[in-house]
Amino acid sequence: MSNRALAVRICKTLRGAGYQAYFVGGCVRDILLAREPFDYDVSTDATPDRIQELFPRSLSVGARFGVIVVLDDLEENSSDQVEVATFRSDMGYSDGRHPDRVTYATSPEEDVRRRDFTINALLFDPEKETVLDFFGGRDDLRAGIVRAIGTAEERFDEDKLRMLRAVRFAARFRYAIEALTFASIQKLAGAVRQVSVERIRDELTKMLTEGAARRAFELLDETRLLTEVLPEISTLKGVEQPPQFHPEGDVWTHTLMMLEMLAAGASTTLAWGVLLHDVGKPATFAPPVGPEGRIRFDEHVEVGTRMAEEICRRFRFSNDAIDQVAALVANHLRFKDVTRMKASTLKRFVRMDRFEEHLELHRLDCLSSHRNLEAYEFVRHFLATTPPEEVRPPRLLTGDDLQALGFVPGPRFKEILSAIEEAQLSGKIASRDGALHLVQEMFSPP
Repeated sequence: MSNRALAVRICKTLRGAGYQAYFVGGCVRDILLAREPFDYDVSTDATPDRIQELFPRSLSVGARFGVIVVLDDLEENSSDQVEVATFRSDMGYSDGRHPDRVTYATSPEEDVRRRDFTINALLFDPEKETVLDFFGGRDDLRAGIVRAIGTAEERFDEDKLRMLRAVRFAARFRYAIEALTFASIQKLAGAVRQVSVERIRDELTKMLTEGAARRAFELLDETRLLTEVLPEISTLKGVEQPPQFHPEGDVWTHTLMMLEMLAAGASTTLAWGVLLHDVGKPATFAPPVGPEGRIRFDEHVEVGTRMAEEICRRFRFSNDAIDQVAALVANHLRFKDVTRMKASTLKRFVRMDRFEEHLELHRLDCLSSHRNLEAYEFVRHFLATTPPEEVRPPRLLTGDDLQALGFVPGPRFKEILSAIEEAQLSGKIASRDGALHLVQEMFSPP
């Protein structure tokens, strides 16, 4: 059963029990835009307790706020689930996110009044296939406008993250933010810092990976949110670059061009790696010196890697994600040397973890500057023509072998094994006998 089929069945069951039930929110918006909804939400006047009575296979993950997750009970091993929320009217938002008090409502209009934007406040009757629109959401969809319901400042005061969501929806759908809504974001931008870093991180990641990253970051800048959530990216503006390598302009323009080419569905680490790859340039900018001088950014990779790590830690990314984003920043200039690398160095380079992300970042970097893809094509050809067993050859000797030869375990083990691997990757040896002979030639037991 699909999520939609489960949502339809839930509505039918609720209505059969005498309750109102509608699809609500983003899924209705996507249906009207002829897009496939990612998931479905149902709104009803049934209380959480009654919902769980009607759907025993359910989870009360948000029962305090009138939300029950109903799981599919018809298909074995199905992961389909639908959030079912009771009509409610929220009272006060002291923490800027959660309502201080939830009062259940009886009408769908009262329920959607508390939502963020008109385009997300639509309801759909799956039985009659009709839309309930109390706040002009359909007109805003037709006009391509993101508009807060009621008074924008009140909606943003309820949950400061809504300011970032306005930017994301406007970018994702190529919409404009309605003037009063836009002005309210500019006025309240500083308040976004009250939102948890995890929620901000997730919203920024969606902006980066939904296929409209450039527009999202332009809007973040225009709404004054960028300096609040990512001041390090805001400082890229106006940082000039040597025109012979970067005819496109300053670091901000270069980064925007890369973001524009990020495909929808890009991995989180690649997206953040693209965003942060030149974050160290403002701090290392040096103007031209002398008639033959040029703008320089000495050690911007090292500085940028440290900054990328700090930013990712600030947003509480996992250690694995932090390591990968830092690796993308740290290695993004190494491609300029690939045609001159020793065979062993090149093989080690291309077998880095998730190397496809390094290669894609390099491609975007080139296309957003000098447009020279020579190094990119060189690496692609190398990967296509080099057998995997040559790039990642099996180990010829182990620590046990070295002990059998009389070596004592310790730091020297690493030196010997590295020398064997270097010779193997360089094509000097290809067998166990060759490795043994190399050890006897280069090293002697203590």
